[in-house]
Amino acid sequence: MGHSLKILGRASSINVRKVLWTCHELGIDYVREDWGIGFKPTQSAEFLALNPNAQVPVLIDDHGVLWESNTICRYLVNLYQRHDLLPFDPAPRARVEQWMDWQAVELNRAWGDAFTALVRNNPDGLDAEAIAAAVQVWNDKMGLLEQQLIRTNAYVAGDEFTLADIPIGLSVHRWQMTPMERPAYPAVAAYYQRLSSHPGFQTFALDGHN
Repeated sequence: MGHSLKILGRASSINVRKVLWTCHELGIDYVREDWGIGFKPTQSAEFLALNPNAQVPVLIDDHGVLWESNTICRYLVNLYQRHDLLPFDPAPRARVEQWMDWQAVELNRAWGDAFTALVRNNPDGLDAEAIAAAVQVWNDKMGLLEQQLIRTNAYVAGDEFTLADIPIGLSVHRWQMTPMERPAYPAVAAYYQRLSSHPGFQTFALDGHN
């Protein structure tokens, strides 16, 4: 399938890397432009005309413009009809999508304060007690993932790798790489090792990213 594709966003962004990893799984060629922190500003009129939220990534292709990383990933998988990554049948599809939405809404929020203070070195007025509380919130959410992985004993939505494992896998890597106290979650650790054999994970998570 011929498909002209451009991705706007810096490769260090976890949300951009969701899209890049998805493209890797699909074997899609693309052109990427650096936008965001340290690069072209997303507050510019040029960028805001594409995404009024001033956030990366933005996808531009033959069908128009899209933003929101999980939506872009779903769109690409649907476009290429990769039902192994996002099932066609409603029930298994919903199980994949619920974990993608959980990552974006619940897990993404949980790491905000801790990651900003401990990795970006910008505590923004947080004292040691507040940082410890933020770390606990993050670890509690990861505890929910631990329970799910105990149930599946494989990947986040079941026995096979799916689209849900892209945002969740990148999030687990961020959690592993942040300098903080973490509970011993054996199922998460086994999942991390399982993902480490995937070329996409090696490229877009293990290759120096957080």
